[in-house]
Amino acid sequence: MAQHNLSNAQDRDRQDAFASYRDEFYIPANTIYMDGNSLGLLSKRAERTLHELLESWKILGIDGWTEGEHPWFYLSERVGKKMAPLVGGTKSEVIATGSTTTNLHQLVATFYKPEGNKTKILADELNFPSDIYALKSQLQLKGYDADTHLIRVKSQDGRYLKEDDIIAAMTDDVALIVLPAVLYRSGQVLDMEKLTKAANERNIPIGFDLCHSIGAVEHALHEWGVDFAFWCTYKHLNGGPGSVGGLFVHEKHFGKTPGLAGWFGSKKESQFDMDHTMDPASDAGAYQIGTPHVLSLAPVIGSLDMFEEVGIAEIRTKSLELTGYMLELIEQELSESRFTIGNPVDGTRGGHLLLEHEEAARICKALKEDGVIPDFRAPNGIRLAPVALYNTFEDVWHTIQKLKVVMDEKRYEKYENKRGVVA
Repeated sequence: MAQHNLSNAQDRDRQDAFASYRDEFYIPANTIYMDGNSLGLLSKRAERTLHELLESWKILGIDGWTEGEHPWFYLSERVGKKMAPLVGGTKSEVIATGSTTTNLHQLVATFYKPEGNKTKILADELNFPSDIYALKSQLQLKGYDADTHLIRVKSQDGRYLKEDDIIAAMTDDVALIVLPAVLYRSGQVLDMEKLTKAANERNIPIGFDLCHSIGAVEHALHEWGVDFAFWCTYKHLNGGPGSVGGLFVHEKHFGKTPGLAGWFGSKKESQFDMDHTMDPASDAGAYQIGTPHVLSLAPVIGSLDMFEEVGIAEIRTKSLELTGYMLELIEQELSESRFTIGNPVDGTRGGHLLLEHEEAARICKALKEDGVIPDFRAPNGIRLAPVALYNTFEDVWHTIQKLKVVMDEKRYEKYENKRGVVA
């Protein structure tokens, strides 16, 4: 492997075809932001569309529902259409609504239909806790013991899942499958196409959590035949804290009655008939429950404009280049620091890397003091996410150099090896 230096990093930045997008974002002063897989940065376009929606409320009042540049009544559908290419769905299969967990509850309530011996839900032991909480509560609502009816596929090493192990668990008693597209700790990208094919062959509905993949990884949900998916928009999509999420329902399920009914799931033309018998939308819009959170959806509009311009394929290419460069620097600079690489080193990694170290919590604190914003994940994980739209190769270079100093000089020793309240 050739030796890397700062000049090499700067040369790569000069050759970056969409380096100018960095100027679209507000980069915190005197920092290198490596936490975009937890919360993406604010862009000037997101700020602008937020102000535009505020202004529509200010000027139009209630007429903002149907007038102005972004009429609120149709906002969820319009933003859903903008998100559709990022998940490989048709425009009618995607809706911007809810949050990750509320959307999961909606979709499980719709697709989990226990019958006879077919009563179990298949998940995995490495998934984000919120998904597991939701699945357990849905089982309990149906009167089942979550400890016996929620199957969690084991990881052989505590980092990764094997698709063949998941497929082997698709037994005759499984009524629903919910899996992450990208594992939130290790960043492993599951083979969604392979898993969906196996589920379809067994006539088991399958859905994916795209929180750590949307905006960083390419998807082809419609083509693969995925039944449903759900995601947040505040990580790689840079929609802001608490921004409105999204969901996908394959068109083969259009006409299915949503498990959780709400007014905004009605057909637009009949919603204001005020009939007590719901007339659901004929597409993914049927899965909305409540009124769109207009001001929490507004920043997503501006952010998605950049994804339309650049394209997810190009973003994925640069993401892999950035994380690949970081892996090479880790090997070059940190070989003596007792770090373990906890993520795949090939093309099956997502948009972040995982470094494991027994002193991870206080290493993160020392990095933050030195101007690098990482992400700690208990018990021993440091996640670093160089984001294609606003991080540079020079950012990556300086991050690893600062980490090297923290380790060589043992700067982390002045901190307690304990996470903060929010990690």
